[in-house]
Amino acid sequence: MFEEFTKGKKADEPLFKTIFKHRLERVAAYYIIKNACEEAGIEEKAGTHTVRKTFGYHHYQRFKDVAMLQKMFNHSSPQITLRYIGIEQNQIEESYSNFIL
Repeated sequence: MFEEFTKGKKADEPLFKTIFKHRLERVAAYYIIKNACEEAGIEEKAGTHTVRKTFGYHHYQRFKDVAMLQKMFNHSSPQITLRYIGIEQNQIEESYSNFIL
């Protein structure tokens, strides 16, 4: 779905535009996400930051390319990126759940 949506777009072209063909700003995107969650009955808080971290998590799960995510997020180290997207915590929880005495 994402490949089809981005097909033919330039790397620096915005994915989402306003009705005036300008780049959709973060605050406007936040309200769109917030309203969509409310209409869907989702009670958890969600916003642009949530989408960013979720994108990073799923990108890592699919490609296992922490270096690319580090560049995308402008982080100073792979460890920061993994912590940011919650991989370390998942690994700890998985380790506990698979541990048997």
